[in-house]
Amino acid sequence: MLLLSYIIVILYSISILLLFFYSLAHFNLLLNYLRSKNNTDQSVQYDLSKPDEIPFVTIQLPIYNEKYVVERLLTTIAKMDYPKDRLEIQVLDDSTDESVASTALLIHKIAQSGLDIKHIKRTNRTGYKAGALKQGLLSAKGEFIAIFDADFVPQKDWLYKTIPYFKDQKIGVVQTRWGHLNRDYSILTKIQAFALDAHFTLEQVGRNSKLHFINFNGTAGVWRKQCILDAGNWESDTLTEDLDLSYRAQLKNWKFKYLENVVTPAELPAIISAARSQQFRWNKGGAENFSKNAIRVLQSKSIGFKTKAHGMLHLLNSSMFLAIFTMAILSVPMLYIRNEFAQFEKVFDLLLFFIITSILFFISYWATYKSIHGGGFKNFLKYSSLFITFYTIAMGFSFHNSIAVLEGLWGKKSEFVRTPKLNIEGLKDKWKQNSYLSKSISKNIIIEGLLILYFIFAMYSAFRLNDYSLIALHVMLVIGFSFVFIKSIQVNK
Repeated sequence: MLLLSYIIVILYSISILLLFFYSLAHFNLLLNYLRSKNNTDQSVQYDLSKPDEIPFVTIQLPIYNEKYVVERLLTTIAKMDYPKDRLEIQVLDDSTDESVASTALLIHKIAQSGLDIKHIKRTNRTGYKAGALKQGLLSAKGEFIAIFDADFVPQKDWLYKTIPYFKDQKIGVVQTRWGHLNRDYSILTKIQAFALDAHFTLEQVGRNSKLHFINFNGTAGVWRKQCILDAGNWESDTLTEDLDLSYRAQLKNWKFKYLENVVTPAELPAIISAARSQQFRWNKGGAENFSKNAIRVLQSKSIGFKTKAHGMLHLLNSSMFLAIFTMAILSVPMLYIRNEFAQFEKVFDLLLFFIITSILFFISYWATYKSIHGGGFKNFLKYSSLFITFYTIAMGFSFHNSIAVLEGLWGKKSEFVRTPKLNIEGLKDKWKQNSYLSKSISKNIIIEGLLILYFIFAMYSAFRLNDYSLIALHVMLVIGFSFVFIKSIQVNK
């Protein structure tokens, strides 16, 4: 019993300390972000008012069964402001449903306007999105490759805001910030927007301003074709091919340019089954990239210690869910260990590190929120409520995301599961008839239901042992897992 107690205490302590060190790195990104506000952009840029400086651009649109959003996507792209003789559009269509025919008709109609638009279809989905992008690259005419997922709605002048930065021949990627078309649709969309805003402001700017590694986010960005090829082209051995190619390119000394003030709106997953599939892919892909690229980062002789440190923590980002879940699960036996073995009393002082971690995240996310929504007391109250909601529901996703991380670290391969697009803004309540939505309930959801009971038992234990040191954590875990469980069994609601 004592040996088991030591194992639990060690794992519990490691989890808390990992989260603490991650929060310190995150806080360092906040400091970088705030300092970057004093920087002036001295980038050399193309003057696109001069015809001889306008480079050829290929826009790639990878789609797979997107009948609810493909018309919006193609209509938006067709309206983009750029000389037609310097623009090519590739619709990389891996669809297997009736959308293929309707997409073909839309493309034919757009082509009649004089745009160079091609419908590129494959007989199989080899390599999934990475495979489609790689196939399109074989015939792409453009020196630069802009990529948009099906749910993105770029502004008309988007190319004029991004392409000029490529005059610097060392720039391999220009990435823009994601906006959110349906931010206020539900609690689920609000917390997703909240988390993504932190990534696209504090994290991306915090890293990029100090020339640390950042990632192309899979969409709403532009690649230099030469950079893609030099880095080894798209590879499909991870579920996040964008993160993989980003690291391989930066290890080849290509520079990335992040544009915080260029916002590209997109649709957030509005139902939990879609959010779960997206979260699983992102977190598993992140862990796969850690396994694939961590050694390369550590062995690189062209980057400094701080860039390596931030790169490693960036690749370990998804693994923090494993630390959260481990800490949560072990917090219950820790109550009984404390009650039984007096020698472990001091271990509970580690809880202070988790409190500090939470405070550091609270401060960092406030800076993000304030930069987008503004400051003031009312906004601070809104922010505080949203932060607690986000923190609680993130804990509820910890089991689901931990499974994804473990699969990624263990090298278990799985299919690239696309996130179904709903077009809520356009279809209103008709989105519930979406034929792509999953109605199945996985065994993970059942386990999440059991975890609710487990953490209710933890709350009971606090009263039984007269030890309330962890009760706030356990209340948040009950609420978080209850939210995820209830939303998951209420299919498509």
